[in-house]
Amino acid sequence: MKKYILCIIVWPLVTFFLAGCASGKKAVKRISVTPDSCVLLPDTAGNVVLETAFQIPGHYISKRSRLVIVPQLLVNGEVRKELAPLVVDAPIYEKKMERKKVIDGYQDPYRSGRWMAKNFSRPFELPYREAFAIPEDLETGRIRAVVSSDGCGECTGIDTVEVASISSLATLINTKEAFDLAWIEPEFVIRPKMREGRGEALLQFVINRHDINLELGNNRRELEQMIAALRPVLADTLATIKDIHIYGMASADGPYVFNTTLARNRAASARRWLVDELDIRPDIRRLIAVGSRPEGWWPVYQAMLADGHPDSLAVKDILLRYTEGNDDVQERYIRRLSCWPDIRSKYLQKDRKVEYTYTYTLRNFVTDSELQTMYLARPDAFNEDELLRVASLAASDSSKIEVYRTLMNYFPQSQVSANNLAVLYLRNGREAEARRTLNRLKEFSPEVLNTLAASYVYAGDYERAVELLQDVELPQARYNLGLLKARQRKLNEAYRLLKDYRDVNSAIMALSVARNEEAKDIMDGVEDNTPLAAYVRALVAARLYDDAGFYRGMTEACREESLRRRAMDEPDFARYRNDEAFRKMVESE
Repeated sequence: MKKYILCIIVWPLVTFFLAGCASGKKAVKRISVTPDSCVLLPDTAGNVVLETAFQIPGHYISKRSRLVIVPQLLVNGEVRKELAPLVVDAPIYEKKMERKKVIDGYQDPYRSGRWMAKNFSRPFELPYREAFAIPEDLETGRIRAVVSSDGCGECTGIDTVEVASISSLATLINTKEAFDLAWIEPEFVIRPKMREGRGEALLQFVINRHDINLELGNNRRELEQMIAALRPVLADTLATIKDIHIYGMASADGPYVFNTTLARNRAASARRWLVDELDIRPDIRRLIAVGSRPEGWWPVYQAMLADGHPDSLAVKDILLRYTEGNDDVQERYIRRLSCWPDIRSKYLQKDRKVEYTYTYTLRNFVTDSELQTMYLARPDAFNEDELLRVASLAASDSSKIEVYRTLMNYFPQSQVSANNLAVLYLRNGREAEARRTLNRLKEFSPEVLNTLAASYVYAGDYERAVELLQDVELPQARYNLGLLKARQRKLNEAYRLLKDYRDVNSAIMALSVARNEEAKDIMDGVEDNTPLAAYVRALVAARLYDDAGFYRGMTEACREESLRRRAMDEPDFARYRNDEAFRKMVESE
């Protein structure tokens, strides 16, 4: 009888507490979400929108409870962000909060955005929408909701619900490492290097005389400048002189035949002086020829025109009208002009130019070792092709850089040299020097624009790099533009730019736009055994339900720590997450 009476007393109490405590219900009932297995894709600004609905089972909480659902962003298993909570109050709980507010001045942290529910015995749906920015370094992540409910006010029930995954396959691409630097392979054309030079000496002579008087005017200085120009060429042991021409000039005033002979004799005087001063060998003397170039009357007209003389047009008319024969006919008519005294006193040149030209070749180098040896002794004697050849023979980047810097000193607008020097700088982490090298050019070839864009990528200025590559017609540039579009999360543009290159990165973009079979076809033809390639093969296998292929790829991919960590939250690997073999791979230390 005592046992019977005890059961009558205890049973209602047990029933009451089971009805009042949410924790007793949660053992058999779980909250779910719609849609299930949602994958969120960040937009170009790095934002995602979580739009879902929580399905609450009947009797999940009591009439005395508050249901709180807090979605959280998890990255590598750690909470990185909490989103706005979803709060539902039962009627009795609401009345209790109102009493506390009136009596105790309680401020409810969830007073805004609450839902009121009258009947928890039936299932109901709670819609949820929240936009938020993801961290810049996020590769993959999960949205998990933490659920709590307070029934009697003294016990708390905790539950978790997997809500969605965040995927950004494009982050598998390391833009800097994948950026294709367009090295220009020079075509060497090693041939005799014909070089030429020219100059002039403004000498004064006694009227109708051809001998040189160093005391007249600036004759000494003019001849010394002539020697300074010719001495290095004549002394260069690598140079082979082909010819030296010296041309004398005489005034237009006087008979043409007389002036021609006088001009030639003045050139011969300059030749004799040059031979004596430089002690030129007999074999070189024979190569020095003299000639004459009478000035004619055009210099007189140009001097009158520059001076604003009113009769300059009359002189021009005579020069255009009488073009046959030598300039004696022109002189006869010019002497009849009323301005002849002005011409004779002001515009007939007092200095008589002696022009000189010279051509020579530099010897060819037969062997690479000879080329390198002579480069160390005489880099100034090399043409661009030979310097490019020396650069190609250099064993290290530092040696190549030195040769290319020499090239830029002698050939500052060489597109090949500037581009390749900048590429070497970039390989060695010197992007500022690369940019300065390229910005000195007046024109930019497609290769140079591609390398200039790379210098901005290496400095982190991706927007400027996109601007430079937008209209460059070069395979490397189109590939690099695709990488940059992928980084901007412009997936369709990136896919169109990269699809024809059929490498690991193009397979990643095919997966990004759900072209799974195409990605498999690409990876089947790729001879790449890096952990990244293995990870992409695992992604392809997971999407095509090839379990054996998935585990083969993951075994190799997990050799790289960053990929192992990423795999924990990879949405495509969700169905393997509870497999013991997968957990051992990704959770191993």
